[in-house]
Amino acid sequence: MPILTGKARLAGILGWPVSHSRSPRLHGFWLERHGIDGTYVPLPVPPDDFAAAVRSLAALGFAGANVTIPHKLAAFAVCDAVDESARRAGAVNTLVFRDGRVEGSNTDGSGFIANLRAHGVDPAVGPALVLGGGGSARAVAAALQDAGARVSLANRTRARADALANDLPGLKVLDWNARHVALADHALVVNTTSLGMTGNPALELDLDRAPAGMAVADIVYVPLETPLLAAARARELRTVEGLGLLLHQAVPGFTAWFGVEPTVDDELRRFVAADLLGI
Repeated sequence: MPILTGKARLAGILGWPVSHSRSPRLHGFWLERHGIDGTYVPLPVPPDDFAAAVRSLAALGFAGANVTIPHKLAAFAVCDAVDESARRAGAVNTLVFRDGRVEGSNTDGSGFIANLRAHGVDPAVGPALVLGGGGSARAVAAALQDAGARVSLANRTRARADALANDLPGLKVLDWNARHVALADHALVVNTTSLGMTGNPALELDLDRAPAGMAVADIVYVPLETPLLAAARARELRTVEGLGLLLHQAVPGFTAWFGVEPTVDDELRRFVAADLLGI
């Protein structure tokens, strides 16, 4: 394990709460693998203190930080500059502090696409149906569009889905109750809601209507196999779990902060999954 020096590179994750985050374990694995003089720490920050905290971290010499719930919109507002990924997603999950400036990007969408491809799923193989209307839905839908897919979206609150469609031209909005029937016309369905997460009810989706060969993706990774993915596997559909999204979205930030591009591989996946499973 590397010994920290006065020249150590510093990064972390801002959230409220933040104790649930597996990002410190993930980044800590990479730091040890590459023998880097640096650390990545959890940073619990209440919403009212977020903007001041970001500026303080920059002043203290941090290289940057990840941002999780509920700060992704606030992170967009506090940035001096944001890239196209953040503009498309309407939110920021990765901050880089450079020359006194706060620069923001959103790696959720690219991480989702990388995870699809790691599971052998071409994001542009056919129309995609995104379920949800929050920040994750926006990032996933934008990334799928950028990858060449035709994207439909259904959300429990229609007005929120319509608002998202206004920001993503070409996005087709469906009624929430139409999601079951709509499966027949899509090659990929993605759950971006919290339904199916430990402590929450399962997503209700009638997969009997899913065409053979459909890919079913879930951004939830606690549990590793959600009820949706279990149902899809039982029907011999292709499944894409949410853990890979967590791993792949972390690569650009680590590269920017610590100067090494890390690899997402089976060893890393087992290490993070063991924590989720309590092993």
